[in-house]
Amino acid sequence: MKLESPAFQSILTSELNTLVNIFDKYDHELRIAGGAVRDLVLDMVPHDIDFATTATPTQMKEMFDIEKIRMINDSGEKHGTITARINDKENFEVTTLRIDVVTDGRRAEVEFTRDWQLDANRRDLTINAMFLGFDGTIYDYFNGVEDLKNRRVKFVGDPVSRIQEDYLRILRYFRFYGRISEKANDHEESTLNAIKENASGMKIISGERIWMELKKILCGNHARDILPTMLQLDLAPYMGLPDKADIEEYRTVCCATEGLDPQPMTRLVALLANDDEVHLLHKRIKLSRDELQLGSFIINHRKDSFDNDPMKYCQFLFTDSPGEMKKLTERICELLKYRGEKDLMDQFVKWESPKFPVNGYDLVDKQIPKGPIFQGTLHELKQIWKFSMFTKTKEELLENLDEIVEKVTEKVPSKKRK
Repeated sequence: MKLESPAFQSILTSELNTLVNIFDKYDHELRIAGGAVRDLVLDMVPHDIDFATTATPTQMKEMFDIEKIRMINDSGEKHGTITARINDKENFEVTTLRIDVVTDGRRAEVEFTRDWQLDANRRDLTINAMFLGFDGTIYDYFNGVEDLKNRRVKFVGDPVSRIQEDYLRILRYFRFYGRISEKANDHEESTLNAIKENASGMKIISGERIWMELKKILCGNHARDILPTMLQLDLAPYMGLPDKADIEEYRTVCCATEGLDPQPMTRLVALLANDDEVHLLHKRIKLSRDELQLGSFIINHRKDSFDNDPMKYCQFLFTDSPGEMKKLTERICELLKYRGEKDLMDQFVKWESPKFPVNGYDLVDKQIPKGPIFQGTLHELKQIWKFSMFTKTKEELLENLDEIVEKVTEKVPSKKRK
C-alpha cells in the first residue's frame, strides 16, 4: 500500500528532502515511524514526526558533521536519538532501530538493530508499529492498517508481554481507544483480561506519567465509558482514586460537560466524595497547584443552591473567594461546566467584575490597628458592598466605619485584638 494523500504531501518540505538525501547519500535507510504514520494513514497531518533509521548514533553524527548539519539535544544519544536542525528552520528527531534487551515495567535497556520488524515488535500497539517510506510505501508488520480501517486498538503480539514491558501501556491503550474506536465498549476480552491481571504493575509508574495519560483520556472520545471500564479492571488504587468512586456522578458530569471543553480535573473530581479524596489523588498523581485548587473548589461548591438568582450567586461567589481574578473566573466557569450551566457560564464570562473601592491603606488612614480587627473590618466592608450589588462608594462604605469596627472588635477574642 502506498500513500498519496494531501496530508502526506504536506509534510514533504525541502528540509525533509534534504534529510532524506543525506541518509541516501551514506546508504542508510530512513523512514517515518510510529504515531505519525498512524495519523497519515488516517489522512491527518501529524503534530510531531518521529524518524527511524538503520544508522547508529555514531554514524549519524559523522555524516551530519561532514554535511555541516547542526545537531541539538545531545542527551538523546544514549537512547539512540539524534536531533538534526536543517536550514535553521526545522528539527528532525531520528532514532536508531532498537530491540529491548531488558525491561522492568518502566523502561528498557536496548540494543541497536538493522531489522525493521524487530523494532516494530517492541512497540505497544499495532497502529503505532508501522513505518512509512518517502515514496509513500507503508511498512506494516502487524496489520496496523487493517486495524485502523476497522477502528480497532490491539497490542502488538501478546498483550501480557507488551504490558509487562511498560505498565503505562495500560493507560496508553485506553487513550488510543478513545482516539481510534468508533464504539464506546468494543474492547477485546483478551485485552481487558491482560490489563486486569497486570493492574498492580501500575504501582511502579510515576504519578506524573499516569496523570499525563489520564488527562488525555478524560478529554478524549468515550471518556464517559472508558474510565468506568478502567475502574472495573481494578486500576483505581494505582491512579489515586477511591475504591468506591462515584461512577454515576462521573457519567452525569461527562454528559453535562459535553462540548464545553472542560479541564480534565473538572471531570475527574466527579469521582471523588470530599476534599480528603482530592488530596489523596494529588498525593498519587502530583496535580499542579491550580488543578488541586480547582478540584477542591468544585468539591466545595458543586452542591450549592443558586436560589432564585443564579447570576447573583456567581457574582457573590467570585467576591467571596480568594484568588487572582483570572484564575477565579476560570474556576467558576469550570464549576458551571460541571453543572452543565452553559448559558449561565456565557453570561458570567461577560460580567465585568467591579473593583472593591476600599483598600488597606484606607483603613490605615483611619487608624484601624492591623491584625484580626483590621482584616475583619475589611471583610465586613466587602460584605456590605457585595449586598449593595457593588453600588456603594468608598465614602458610603466608610460612613459608618466606627460602628463596623466596634461590631468586629466584639467578635475578636481579647487576646487576639493586638
